[in-house]
Amino acid sequence: MILGEIKRYLRDNNSLRVSRSIRDTAYRILKVREGIEARDEEATLEKIAAEMQVEERDVVYALDAISDPVSLYDPVYNKSGDTLELMDQLCDETQSEQIWAEHVALKEAIGKLGERERKILTMRYYHGKTQTEISEEVGISQAQVSRLEKNAITSIRSDIACDGG
Repeated sequence: MILGEIKRYLRDNNSLRVSRSIRDTAYRILKVREGIEARDEEATLEKIAAEMQVEERDVVYALDAISDPVSLYDPVYNKSGDTLELMDQLCDETQSEQIWAEHVALKEAIGKLGERERKILTMRYYHGKTQTEISEEVGISQAQVSRLEKNAITSIRSDIACDGG
């Protein structure tokens, strides 16, 4: 019983809590992989999943669950004193400096429009209304809405192009 508790402690002592069933699945995957490699075959996700009769994503999930956590500040490259950390390789492409700058330029360009043009663009692109719906709400013809929208977009484009360089 004591030996069993020591083995369990060594097996389960991890900084992240992973359920027993997922760990058991991962260890079965490792055994299946060894078996495939013993037959001098490449142990691909497809082969492992097929042999275990599970989804490929379950194989990936289980193996990820038992892998050791990595610090964002672990060096991934180090040459002549220049260290590149994992953190340096990560980025959020939805929040890049270029996107932020474009957002600011667009906001400024829209701010330079007249009230009527801003209202039409807001209704058209933020509220998803058609030109006909806007014309009925504002009390002008659909052709006027179309002309105002086109002029507003042209104005925004030229304003951004001038700011962009």
